[in-house]
Amino acid sequence: MALRLPGQGGVRLQTGLDTLDYELAGEMASLLGRAGDRVAKAMAALNAHDARDAERVLLVRAAAEAVHAYFIQRELIGLRRHQDAIRDYGIPPEVLARLGAS
Repeated sequence: MALRLPGQGGVRLQTGLDTLDYELAGEMASLLGRAGDRVAKAMAALNAHDARDAERVLLVRAAAEAVHAYFIQRELIGLRRHQDAIRDYGIPPEVLARLGAS
């Protein structure tokens, strides 16, 4: 017997494992989206700050942490190349240089 979840547009799930895989894929996509939102917010804050001061250093650090978490999330779902994300989010070299630094 196949399980068809309401509102799933005809996606048939044959076993409990299929159902679990489907739910996990949805959660991974949701987590990636939230991580991307954090990167977008961090980039917006960084781009809005023009001065080269202590506050910018903190913004670069926060952006690097958000980008690092986003890249890890991408790698967990199998996306290994980050060039498109770097271009799409406009991640500057000063942020990329700090990835993984604490």
